[in-house]
Amino acid sequence: MSTRLLNCAILLFAITRVLPAQSGGSDHEMQGMAHMSGHMYMTTLRPKQPGDQAKADAIATAAKAAMAPYEDYRKALADGYRIFLPNIPQPMYHFTKAANGIAAWSHFDPLKPTSLLYRKTPDGGYKLIGVMYTARVDATEDEINSRIPLSIARWHQHINFCKAPAGKKAAYFGPNARFGLLGSIHTQEACDAAGGVFLPHVFGWMVHVYPYESDPSKVWSVDDHDGHDNMDHSAMPGMKMD
Repeated sequence: MSTRLLNCAILLFAITRVLPAQSGGSDHEMQGMAHMSGHMYMTTLRPKQPGDQAKADAIATAAKAAMAPYEDYRKALADGYRIFLPNIPQPMYHFTKAANGIAAWSHFDPLKPTSLLYRKTPDGGYKLIGVMYTARVDATEDEINSRIPLSIARWHQHINFCKAPAGKKAAYFGPNARFGLLGSIHTQEACDAAGGVFLPHVFGWMVHVYPYESDPSKVWSVDDHDGHDNMDHSAMPGMKMD
């Protein structure tokens, strides 16, 4: 997998983090989330097996160790992590190391996350909050369960992506979006009819870990309401589809 392809994949991952459809959300947000439901596959929590919690706890501990050298984000940059969409306002920024992402396709090393997760600070710096691990797109759920137990963590994939034809990029955006991971098109047939290019999967498996959280339920959180995994619609214009 080339560095360019990995970067494009993580970019597509990043732009899907939209504001949650809370009861007070706008119709725009509600419809966007409804469309996104056809573009997200998330593993179902399995019954907890003996040893699962201990294994997950050990990975969270390893994640914290992996993060320790990078409290200063400038160290991450010096070590080859690159900021995704640095000029686009986001609640959370992915500092991605392509070499780690490529290695993760064949081997899981919790000390080498694909991305470090930061929040922007008022002084223009970044505060480290977590990591992202990845796995290859065709890994089975049993395989990712062997990495991080599916009774603890819910891995996800972004699916059913229809790339817009030339001149139709505006249709990635807005309440009536047709293309992309917020679009109404979810099938190969509909994408073909619209003149797009259909991708069954945008990237591989992904999971976030927040080992600094004191509440155990938030260490492996997938709930946008906690403020970790969302991205404002203002980030959407940064999408590059060429």
